[in-house]
Amino acid sequence: MSGKYSNTLVHRFLHWEQAQPDAIYLTESTPDGTVVDYTWREVGDQARRAAAWLQAQALPPRSAISIIGKNSAHWIIADLAIWLAGHVSVPLLPGTSAEMARYVLQHCDVRMILVGKLDDMAEGWSALRGVMQAHAPLVALPMSPPLPDAIQWQTIVAQHEPLREVHLPQPGELATIIYTSGSTGQPKGVMHSFGAIYAYAIESGKFSGFGTGDRVLSYLPLAHTAERSFVESNSLCYGFRVFFNDSLATFPQDLLRARPTVFISMPRLWTRFYRSVMDRLPASQQALIHEFSPEGAALRKKILTMLGLDTTRMAFTGSAPLPAEITDWYRALGLELLDVYGMTENFSYSHYSRPGQVRLGYSGQAMPGVECRIAENGEILVKSPTMMLGYYRQPELTAQSTTEDGFFRTGDCGELDELGRLKITGRVKEMFKTSKGKYVTPSPIENLMNHPKMESVCVTGAGYPQPFALLLLSAAARAEMQDMRGRETLRTEMKELLDSVNAQLDKHEKLAFVVLVKEPWTADNGCLTPTMKMRRRVIEERYMPLATEWAERAEAVIFEDE
Repeated sequence: MSGKYSNTLVHRFLHWEQAQPDAIYLTESTPDGTVVDYTWREVGDQARRAAAWLQAQALPPRSAISIIGKNSAHWIIADLAIWLAGHVSVPLLPGTSAEMARYVLQHCDVRMILVGKLDDMAEGWSALRGVMQAHAPLVALPMSPPLPDAIQWQTIVAQHEPLREVHLPQPGELATIIYTSGSTGQPKGVMHSFGAIYAYAIESGKFSGFGTGDRVLSYLPLAHTAERSFVESNSLCYGFRVFFNDSLATFPQDLLRARPTVFISMPRLWTRFYRSVMDRLPASQQALIHEFSPEGAALRKKILTMLGLDTTRMAFTGSAPLPAEITDWYRALGLELLDVYGMTENFSYSHYSRPGQVRLGYSGQAMPGVECRIAENGEILVKSPTMMLGYYRQPELTAQSTTEDGFFRTGDCGELDELGRLKITGRVKEMFKTSKGKYVTPSPIENLMNHPKMESVCVTGAGYPQPFALLLLSAAARAEMQDMRGRETLRTEMKELLDSVNAQLDKHEKLAFVVLVKEPWTADNGCLTPTMKMRRRVIEERYMPLATEWAERAEAVIFEDE
């Protein structure tokens, strides 16, 4: 990575534009089912034309320009155009509320908004659009909602020649501001430099062994750091191909089309893959997966091919531990799931599990250049070459988040084992006190609550004598709640789970009861983040008003709808 094109991801893009102009970079399927490929030459041509138009708008240097839309080829092309024109990109999640969008657009003085694919968002789009129209001109990217009053991307591309003298950023220059959704208060604008995101790509790429022949599927939100780093940064640095998922309904076929060589997912999806396969296999074939025989090898290959993961050489997971049986199942198939740990502030670069050294429930060792220590209160402190420049226009918060010797206060609690592998044990702010004055950390208890019929769990109970757990069942298990026999079976199984978990807990941690909630937790209803992590505060606000009534019932297993 030395020579003319080696300082930033912009430089790397210019390299691939010259070195392999006719190689396919981006592949996406459109809503009508058509599959479209974009070569490096075509991506460069469109990005340069849009950059020429942006420069013609005479905006102040390094103006904030926002991108809002689901993952698409033009999300990345738009990001490149912003950088080539010398500006700063500010991504907004497609599900952003009008209130949050208004705050972000005003907080960083956004001068232009590029709107991409926003299908199935009609309900929230009108309010969001009102906020945007009031603040800055709109540019309609391909596959955007109908925006007759917006400037059309196709018009810009048709009317401008490609920009030749593009802006070549310095490593210390601001590249992007990524606003975290925040569990409380206003979102924070995390500032990342070109040098930081390039440092991520260099080191993570070495770890993954990326090359031009690799393929990835983009489906987690590009506005979030995890996908921005794994997909955009790595592909620009190493010149490999990116496929896009069109929708939830097309995910299986999009994954089969991509057949990714490296794949990253959250525990929720790894669990769904596992259950979808196991539900279709008779017991005899389930056992065959673990057998060292020609029949066993053929079945394992068949399963991976069916999932679209038959060429995957490296698979990552993160955000929460997976049950041992699921981890072992993937290992039997030939996929050793590598747990990773990172956050917006360090551009998702902190700890990765090493192949052959995976320890269940741990996120692996510190990556090159990362220092980690555990504070007296159990908080994880990290320092890395990918750290943010700070929180935009919040110097006091930036200072509060950093120790005197430059370590970032992650807000996570953790512990290190003898090999330096990191275990996340909870959030500093998630610990709550019972009415008996005892502190409870929910995450370790939640990690014990593994059951094939359960999709998610939230342990809560601040101010009550004992904690309790809210259980979200899988869709199939929720269907069992519709008849009395299925309901009683669930009651028995959840009581057994409760007893098993309580047997492993200290007295003050033992769960008084579990509640089987009736409605799923989703990003749409605010209970999950766009990357499928629980929003604990939202969930607690939703259910805590019922807690006193539940506690008074003195039952071990409670159905919310009873």
